[in-house]
Amino acid sequence: MSRETRGYKGMGMEGSVARRYAESTGKDRRRHEEQAEKVRARTPGGGRLLEVAPGPGYTSIELARDPAYRVTGLEISETFVEIAERNAGDAGVEADFRLGNASAMPFPDASFDFVFCFAAFKNFADPVGALREMRRVLTSGGRAFLIDLRPDVTKAAVADDVARMGLGRLDRVMTRFILGTMLPRRAHARAEFEGYLAQTSFAAYEITETPLSLEIDMHVAAGEARP
Repeated sequence: MSRETRGYKGMGMEGSVARRYAESTGKDRRRHEEQAEKVRARTPGGGRLLEVAPGPGYTSIELARDPAYRVTGLEISETFVEIAERNAGDAGVEADFRLGNASAMPFPDASFDFVFCFAAFKNFADPVGALREMRRVLTSGGRAFLIDLRPDVTKAAVADDVARMGLGRLDRVMTRFILGTMLPRRAHARAEFEGYLAQTSFAAYEITETPLSLEIDMHVAAGEARP
């Protein structure tokens, strides 16, 4: 199976690998709350939300606590879908987690008001296809938002980020190594994102740089016909 067919780069997150990731990232609740707040700030009126690659579902579940939001997650890992569904049940919230590929989403046009993706875009085998699909499933006037690692991230920025995660010693060492060496090789620079977005029909976008990441806001013009 080609990388494009399977939808992701690198090792798939299934089975014990996905369960260990879910356990590790579940300790950093403050991060999920901060990510959810970034979405709330961009969707003050509520609406239909789609998280692309939610993993264990922590951020989607945090948002689903508010009845103003109808939350869906699209995840390519069967194990993550199972974990996210279980986590939502344990939290007592309604969130719909679906199995699917970011570059071939199983949703009709204009299904969502807001689409977001955190820390996963670097792993998509077809980045332009994923952005086009985000645009396709958005309503007129909708918005998309993604955050992903910078390819030129510094060791200091990685160390600061890992220090916030509340990990044990071994997990801290492993996470610093992965964030500082392996993942930046997959990450996309600002100029690459600009090139990808030029191949989509988003009406406008803004890219904000932080020491760790790029934050990209994308907009669909109000009244704009579907692509």
